[in-house]
Amino acid sequence: MLVAAAVSPCPPLLVPEVAAGAAPELAPARAACAEALAVLAEARPDLLIVVGPAGEGERGTFPAGSPGDFLGFGVDLGVRLGPEAPDEDTSARPLPTSLAVGAWLLAAADWTTCPVEGLGVGEPLAPERCAEAGRGLAERAGRVALLVMGDGSACRTVKAPGYLDPRAEGFDAVASRALGEADVRTLAELDAPLAYVLKAAGRAPWQVLAGAADGAGLRGRPLYEDAPYGVGYTVAAWS
Repeated sequence: MLVAAAVSPCPPLLVPEVAAGAAPELAPARAACAEALAVLAEARPDLLIVVGPAGEGERGTFPAGSPGDFLGFGVDLGVRLGPEAPDEDTSARPLPTSLAVGAWLLAAADWTTCPVEGLGVGEPLAPERCAEAGRGLAERAGRVALLVMGDGSACRTVKAPGYLDPRAEGFDAVASRALGEADVRTLAELDAPLAYVLKAAGRAPWQVLAGAADGAGLRGRPLYEDAPYGVGYTVAAWS
């Protein structure tokens, strides 16, 4: 059963070593993420699952201790998924970037509450399949928590990765409100084709969260919402 969830954006710039001189710009987002992780710890879960967007070849499950790094961003920094040592047979599969950012957040918070696993979700995953995946995660243990990584639209300004799209601000407003209020129904009904056009990488992970939280009676608390670099970022805690 899902007992708590934290919602975080997943830009590598959350990692100060990657952001370098721009690190102070996302300091409020990092502080909000730390607050959300504290809510997860207070829920005393038996299992924490980090869910985030993943590219082709990166999708699927990742066991405790799976490795990740930020070499692709010019930084020699390695992370592992949770505090447990990996199994030798599974440690070679690297985490997608979103889960590596999640692993960094957990390390920064000194997470030792429970084992941590990961799930990389592909952008094309249909809403109903996201919900099904979420329901499966909620059944993994008696007390399950999720750390859900995902960005909103990447089309908020002309300098954004997806350029300016007038629909982006409205999409982000709906998604951010739903994440802040634990509005499962609105998250489940997010427009998947529009999210794809707006490059909203969080759509599928958010709908996995909606499936996991359906019927759990969780309440949400918004902790951060902004669009630095023209990309929508939301941090929230559900408990």
